[in-house]
Amino acid sequence: MAKKTQTAETEDVPRLDGIKNVDVVAEMKESYLAYAMSVITSRALPDVRDGLKPVHRRILYSMHELGLTASARFRKSALVVGDVLGKYHPHGDTAVYDSMVGMAQEFSFRYPFVLGQGNFGSIDGDNAAAMRYTEAKMAKISGELLKDLAKETVDLRPKYDGSRKEPIVLPSAVPALLLNGTLGIAVGMATNIPPHNLAEVLDATNYLIENEDATTEDLMQFIKGPDFPTGGIAYGHKDMLHAYSSGRGGVVCRGEAEIIENKDGNFSIIISSIPFRVNKSNLIMAIAELVQEKKLEGIKGLRDESTRDIRVVIDLKSSAHPEKVLNFIYKNTQLESNFNFNIVALVDGVPQTLSLKTILEQFVLHRREVVRRRSEYDLRRAEEREHILLGLK
Repeated sequence: MAKKTQTAETEDVPRLDGIKNVDVVAEMKESYLAYAMSVITSRALPDVRDGLKPVHRRILYSMHELGLTASARFRKSALVVGDVLGKYHPHGDTAVYDSMVGMAQEFSFRYPFVLGQGNFGSIDGDNAAAMRYTEAKMAKISGELLKDLAKETVDLRPKYDGSRKEPIVLPSAVPALLLNGTLGIAVGMATNIPPHNLAEVLDATNYLIENEDATTEDLMQFIKGPDFPTGGIAYGHKDMLHAYSSGRGGVVCRGEAEIIENKDGNFSIIISSIPFRVNKSNLIMAIAELVQEKKLEGIKGLRDESTRDIRVVIDLKSSAHPEKVLNFIYKNTQLESNFNFNIVALVDGVPQTLSLKTILEQFVLHRREVVRRRSEYDLRRAEEREHILLGLK
């Protein structure tokens, strides 16, 4: 007890050299919590209103300021990355460029927000060319995310050094969180949201506006399930209903494969789509390894005939059973894999696990606020104009 009293008295006495004694456990807890919250809110998780992480939002806002609209000419990617770093994003150039590359990849984003010119990587895992070699501008759909931004529809906040301001969230006329989904790993939590079809999402949003008591099951009349940019089929309505209702759950996804008969009477398996985020080159190598290790019998040829569309051809021996071979490939490769829903996003700056209905409700609330502020802005401008016209009269 005497030792504890002495320690407490020592901590209370201010030191002349200005050094303060603190408890290392308490300090580590406090500092790590601050770091964790910074990663959660400023890097890894998207905002439920515009569906964007801070880096994606800053890229689009920077391109908007540079005039790189869908109708403008392409400009060097290095220009955009430099502008984002110099004005808004206090992180490395690799983080910004990698994010921009992902926004331009048709196999990563269901509706790419950036149009890229040059080598922006491939579904086989090839890296994009350096930013000095590629060019970019905004896609047409990105204009819908930035629409009416100049009409004071969203709040602005000072950037990291206070020299200029950036939008806290974009006005976003489309529910982008569902359109492209997202993948993010924060501290102690993560998010994994699949992409969806634009027409289905808009139909569900309109239905919810007209029927506020609609359930997630009602909304699934319109949103049947995920719509992956690489194709594939998601199985299990019951599993999807659970995932969309609770925000968590696993859904089985399969690439599409067709068994065809060749002119010589032998069969081939044609793979025309693969599950989302599966590397096509790795998938082909996995099938080849199964053949080399003699775990998979009956294959005499394997080739990749893909162009813009996926087409992997597996030629079978005359003695092979096509259905048996295909089922073995499904079971032992990533041609069949689980997509694990983990629908976590920021709602008023706080991370929450969300259902499908909650996401659309939050988007509708955001749009109502945007439309109200836009109308107030237009009214103020009209009244200012009226004042001038009355004076002229």
